[in-house]
Amino acid sequence: MLRKLLAGAILWAALPAALAAAASREEESIDSSAAVLREVMTIPARQIPESLLAEAYGVAIVPDVIKIGFVGGIQRGKGVVLVRDEHGAWGLPRFITLTGGSVGWQAGAQSTDVILVFRTQESVEGLLNGKFTLGADAAVAAGPVGRRAEASTDAKLQAEILSYSRSRGLFAGVSLGGSVLHVDTEVNAAYYRTAATGEPTVVPPQATALVNLLAQLTSAAAVVSPPGEGDLPPAPISEAEAARLALVHSVDRLYARLNSQWKAYFALPADLGEAARQADVEQLKASLDRFDKVAADPQYQTLWRQPEFKATHQFLQEYIRTLDVETPPKLALPPPPATSNEAKSPRR
Repeated sequence: MLRKLLAGAILWAALPAALAAAASREEESIDSSAAVLREVMTIPARQIPESLLAEAYGVAIVPDVIKIGFVGGIQRGKGVVLVRDEHGAWGLPRFITLTGGSVGWQAGAQSTDVILVFRTQESVEGLLNGKFTLGADAAVAAGPVGRRAEASTDAKLQAEILSYSRSRGLFAGVSLGGSVLHVDTEVNAAYYRTAATGEPTVVPPQATALVNLLAQLTSAAAVVSPPGEGDLPPAPISEAEAARLALVHSVDRLYARLNSQWKAYFALPADLGEAARQADVEQLKASLDRFDKVAADPQYQTLWRQPEFKATHQFLQEYIRTLDVETPPKLALPPPPATSNEAKSPRR
């Protein structure tokens, strides 16, 4: 009896730490999902078409789906799904697990980011009711990319879900037929400390930030705020700011794989991480020139084949493009006319 009491006391004492660790994992999953969505929508030529995203009934994001095995085997990853309510507002992210086979995946890929766009209310309800098999419970098709891209005739008439993936720095539609989605109800209840009524009693800021981001991308009419808080949602960010955030996130992942010499070679402007300041365009172009040289040199193929290098290279190009557009070059003009000390009548 004493041993049972001691064991119970130990478990009770360890419970707060265990809950904190679990919450940290969920917050990391939400942060990673937000980063994936932000980066995917940064480059117009490779983004999910805005019209498809705006009309979606639900969006699932699963970052870093890991491949178990080579060629054969399964894929597994954890992420979130956000669903619109009857008024068109996005609800809180719900945690999900994706498990699937190897069909349509690149052999040897280390990890893949997956986004699913649910185009019907029935497909969303099917997911929320339990385990959901893509292709069996709802038709799924590889989605088109590009700001002005239109879904194929087959996708328009039949596919209830459009699927996308990003592997090795590239983003494209992909077939995920046979993969299974499962809503982690216990994880959701623990993360939001769901009350007996089923309503969340706690809404962490990470969840609110992801909802607001998706609302901005889809021009939704409402956003979620934590209980008891009346703060206004953050203002939509500019295309240049979105590109800067994607570049900062990507370069951090690249630096994690480089030694100090290569970090110094690829050094970007020191003020790149400051939202209030615009990085010097000429310095950015000098950095891009170094990336271009490495990408063009066969002896560095081990580096330029890495997804972190490709992603950083692409986001650097995109950020420079947005700055060139938003900051027009100064006009090349001769000196202004000489001024006269004589009084001049006002122009009429």
